[in-house]
Amino acid sequence: MTELAMTRLYEMMVILYAICIVLYFIDYFYKQNKIRRIAFWLVSVVWVMQTAFLLLYVMETKRFPVLSLIEGVYFYAWLLITISIILHCIARVDLPVFFINILGFIFVTIHLFAQDQINPALGETVISEMLVIHISFAILAYAAFTLAFVFSILYLILYKILKEKKYSKLWSRLPALSQIINWINKSILVAIPIFLISILLGLEWAFMTMEKFSIIDAKILGSFVIAIIYFIIMILHRKGKLTGISYSWAQIYTFLLVVINFFLGSKLSGFHLWY
Repeated sequence: MTELAMTRLYEMMVILYAICIVLYFIDYFYKQNKIRRIAFWLVSVVWVMQTAFLLLYVMETKRFPVLSLIEGVYFYAWLLITISIILHCIARVDLPVFFINILGFIFVTIHLFAQDQINPALGETVISEMLVIHISFAILAYAAFTLAFVFSILYLILYKILKEKKYSKLWSRLPALSQIINWINKSILVAIPIFLISILLGLEWAFMTMEKFSIIDAKILGSFVIAIIYFIIMILHRKGKLTGISYSWAQIYTFLLVVINFFLGSKLSGFHLWY
């Protein structure tokens, strides 16, 4: 199998791993066994692929891959995934498994970005492709944030109509208020982990490709702040401290921050390409 084909499979594994983290995040808040099972099987597929890569490397080099930093990172990532599977099957703990998989994902992507130290030509291609994945994940997150924004506006409109008793056939096809809130929740649950994964990939790309890079960047800091605000809003909603109208307004105001960060943050950023 050629190096390029192996790299494509590795990239596919990274994407599967990212989807798995999103599903674990959703399961942690919704406690849905079906989602948790899908996440577990995706992790298992990632583990099988990673183990196959490890065995192929051992067969090719005739030694155990721990003699360099890059090899050590890969083996460490494999261990983390193995531990997460064991904890899932034996201890049945959710939060530790989620955080271990986040760490595993970080080291898996670090190893992928480090391909330029093994094969400079291939590494340049990989880094370019991972930048595309970073941007794609960011756009997906923005789309999900937009859905939450639209549903929040819809909630406020429907609430006002019902309160003023102006409900007519024109609004008869609108969903119930509880259904709208459910859609907002699902949109945010998908958006937050995808957004964080995008930020992570972007940071790794910047560290690998830029000589002078500072994490104190307007776009980076703004993105982290937005992710934290959305997470806090979700936690407050789950605890019943932010519901209905206040929950919808919180979504709307935070989405305005997303828009400001997207345009103004890119203008003030030292390395983002979207001006």
